[in-house]
Amino acid sequence: MKKNILALLSLCVAIVLSLSACGTAEETTSEGNSSNEGEEQKTLRVVTNATYAPMEYLDKGEVVGFDVDLIKAVAEEAGYELTIEHIGWDPIFVETESKRADLAMAAITINDERKQTFDFSVPYFQSTNKILVPNDSEIESAEDLKGKIVAVQNGTTGQAAMDALVGKNHKDVKKFEDNNLAIMEMESGGAAAVVADNAVVEEYAKNNPNKNLKVIEDTSFDSEFYGILFPKGSELVEEFNTALNTLFDNGKYTEIYKKWFGIEPNIEFLKEQQQ
Repeated sequence: MKKNILALLSLCVAIVLSLSACGTAEETTSEGNSSNEGEEQKTLRVVTNATYAPMEYLDKGEVVGFDVDLIKAVAEEAGYELTIEHIGWDPIFVETESKRADLAMAAITINDERKQTFDFSVPYFQSTNKILVPNDSEIESAEDLKGKIVAVQNGTTGQAAMDALVGKNHKDVKKFEDNNLAIMEMESGGAAAVVADNAVVEEYAKNNPNKNLKVIEDTSFDSEFYGILFPKGSELVEEFNTALNTLFDNGKYTEIYKKWFGIEPNIEFLKEQQQ
């Protein structure tokens, strides 16, 4: 009988040890998952305004464009994964300032006012505002915009250019949520012209030849430079600057630029803006 009891006790001990071992394995797995979750935290949330072809726009629900290809390449070089969300122009600044987004990429011009609230990467694109008008328009320069109704995207350098030309909150300047709406306003006869970044108006005129539009350049509009937007004090800025300069040097930036614009970028000029 004692032998049976001892055998039974031995069996119980073996079962307990076996269960303990299983518990240890689950804890190890749990720790392993924590480690994986730590790696997943390297996925950054990028916000954008995907109404700005060819820089960023929606194609069958997917955000695509020059900025998108570039930020993916920069993030890969820096060792991060991304989720990219189209949320609109004004919200990208709110989400980034509050740090609910890690960064924003949306053809955002670097300027002193924005630098008070945000950090920027080094410049990655040179732009200037241009004028979009119908082919039969008599408008030939920025001066000709005076006395005309002009459509712009609110909160952009296109609006700032018109503010400088005719004064802030002028009745002749119509402000819209995005450039597509501004262009639609002109096409419907509600405005004589649209002022916006050259990449946007040139792309629109090229892709819509049946609409008989032309793009006018005016040297009174200053050059501007786009940068990646970060929350103030973000530790990502240095990493992304290093990655961006690597792409400048290894030819990847040129590859992406030529894909979208068909010409060689002036890399050295862009790098000079870092000084």
